[in-house]
Amino acid sequence: MEAALLSFCNWSTLAVCAALKLPQISAVLAARSARGISLSSLLLELAGFLVFLRYQCHYGYPPLTYLECPILIAQDVILLLCVFHFNGNVKQAAPYIAVLVCSWFTLTLQKWIIDLAMQE
Repeated sequence: MEAALLSFCNWSTLAVCAALKLPQISAVLAARSARGISLSSLLLELAGFLVFLRYQCHYGYPPLTYLECPILIAQDVILLLCVFHFNGNVKQAAPYIAVLVCSWFTLTLQKWIIDLAMQE
């Protein structure tokens, strides 16, 4: 009974997170404006999700305990691109996206290197 309840909670959390940012993204697309969205708060939220995800991965927690983070990160990146697009600053998005991608790959490679070193 407890396992079924836990499974239901995990999957319902994933379902809610999959739709969490969709209303905001659709509102921005419908209005064709990013007015009212704070770029700094969006970047702070994105950084928080990346740090949390990295922490969970590093310490080997079960994927169902943090699987909502990649979903939220993807939605935040889409929203970030919409903000840059509708503000007319698409070229300014490149450094932000590059930093996100590089930080993720660097942290992932660091974990792989540590795992390889511990196996030897």
